Amino acid sequence: MKAAGQSKWRILKTMSRASRSGTAAKLHDYASLFAALGDETRLSLVTKLSGGQPRSISQLTERSKLTRQAVTKHLRVLESAGIVHSTYSGRENRFELDTRPFKDIKEYLEFISAQWDLALSRFKSFVES
Repeated sequence: MKAAGQSKWRILKTMSRASRSGTAAKLHDYASLFAALGDETRLSLVTKLSGGQPRSISQLTERSKLTRQAVTKHLRVLESAGIVHSTYSGRENRFELDTRPFKDIKEYLEFISAQWDLALSRFKSFVES
């Protein structure tokens, strides 16, 4: 039980500075994604875009109390996090969902889940012994 924790610490201790800074950068990226998704309005926009078709701001504001400016502001937050991207189609700006960040989030959450499983397993072993 202790050896597993110690070996993990040894690995972290011997990681190169570049590797640790890369990990910090990834954590910052995940934090940006979660922050962007942490708003009910933005989650609603992601749901509307999840159909796979690019949508204009007019289409995204249909049946909504939000103004076009408010929707645009939220879409820019999602765009800066890499969750949506926009393209011009004539005079309209059309927004489309990018699913790659969701795959990254899924992998990260699976990693965290595995860490919790290990911690709970060690705790169970400790309590039962």
